[in-house]
Amino acid sequence: MTVAMYPGRFDPVTNGHIDIVDRSSKLFDHVIIAVAKGNEESNLFSAEERATMFKESTTKYKNVSVQTFDGLTIDIARKSKVDVLIRGLRAVTDFTTEFDMALMNRDMERKIESIFFITSLGNLFLSASRVRELASYGVSVDQYVPKTVAKMLNKKFN
Repeated sequence: MTVAMYPGRFDPVTNGHIDIVDRSSKLFDHVIIAVAKGNEESNLFSAEERATMFKESTTKYKNVSVQTFDGLTIDIARKSKVDVLIRGLRAVTDFTTEFDMALMNRDMERKIESIFFITSLGNLFLSASRVRELASYGVSVDQYVPKTVAKMLNKKFN
């Protein structure tokens, strides 16, 4: 059984994130979405809210679970007995950061591979920070995020 982990802040969850979950759920026996707690003051939503967004947006995937974590991704991956870390790439700038992170993770744990999903063309410009910005100005983000996330954004900014 191959277990994959898709770690990130996901503040908020976007259709780009869901696309990666959809594609990875077809390749791996189990996919763990790992929502990083990080610095709660700098996040729009708490880790629990972000995990709830993902849970509600991925109910159709029977081989996907969601959890929160604090600390290093590689530590939670080891603890969860993960084989593969999943990361998304939108542009060359993402590659540089992700490449460095993958090399460091590999140095710390040789048994865990990093696999990169190139974004779908329709999500190339999409980022959680852009979604937050648009929502903060009252612009509808319904086309960029799952329905449950749009509702939570509207509630947050209204």
